[in-house]
Amino acid sequence: MIVFGPVPSRRLGRSLGINNIPPKHCSYSCLYCQVGRTSHTEINPRNFYTPEQIVSSIKLRLATLEREHEAVDYLTFVPDGEPTLDKNLGTSIKLLRDQGIKIAVISNASLIWRKDVREALQLADWVSLKVDSVDETCWQHINRPDSHLDLQSILSSVLSFAGEFDGFLATETMLLQGINTADECIERLADYLGRLQPHKAYLAIPTRPTAETGVAAPDAERLNHIYQTVKQRVAAVELLTGYEGDAFAASGDPAKDLLEITSVHPMRKDAVMALLAKTRTDWSLVDELIQKNQLRQLDYRGQTYYLRAYRQQT
Repeated sequence: MIVFGPVPSRRLGRSLGINNIPPKHCSYSCLYCQVGRTSHTEINPRNFYTPEQIVSSIKLRLATLEREHEAVDYLTFVPDGEPTLDKNLGTSIKLLRDQGIKIAVISNASLIWRKDVREALQLADWVSLKVDSVDETCWQHINRPDSHLDLQSILSSVLSFAGEFDGFLATETMLLQGINTADECIERLADYLGRLQPHKAYLAIPTRPTAETGVAAPDAERLNHIYQTVKQRVAAVELLTGYEGDAFAASGDPAKDLLEITSVHPMRKDAVMALLAKTRTDWSLVDELIQKNQLRQLDYRGQTYYLRAYRQQT
């Protein structure tokens, strides 16, 4: 299936997915991949589906959605492999321009040292690049990259791309307990993201079945610590903890608003109090959400924070 959705996405609204790579052609074999292991990694872009096949499939789906009065905010290249392995990615993006819908690409960034890959990504409106670690040992452990890839070349090329790209640049970091969550790893990651200054840095945790067993998210205290560390260097940081809702949409329902906001950002106690005051809601609501294990209370550097509770994969 080349086209799927649209699916609700906190990052991209109503996203129509484009599966331009058959499973499982990838340059990585990440521990946490929900598609499963990569039996043979590869780094040379080649032909898979033709741009005409991709565009035709999308036009057919959009026509159906229009009849059903279904909106699409983004056409998103998010395949069962690495999208930049598609030699014709840039051509497909160009051909889709006449649809009048913004185009996004979610990439693991492993091939961004290639000039043709950077040129293709520059054609998109929104690009997400994976930065799970800037430490060689962690990178090898988590992403299990093709043996011909070089981390420093990838990291320097991501910085170069950021200086050239006119669209929205996001980064995504998958946090795995005991692998890339130690203080030293996070400090180095935060320093790098501070140099990069993406429009938004997403911090993710595994929320679906993973390629390997024993992969787990950090606990809430560690996740909050990581968030606060990165937030010191990057203006816009968000959590991806598996909850897709109308973040920050004022619903008039204080419980709903509180859970939606804390799924994205840990909230300080004073911010929670201010939110409750807007609807004249008693603090007992917070106690109730904690008791129901929907909300977590955390202490960090003398401040009390609240974070939406999440289930950890094991």
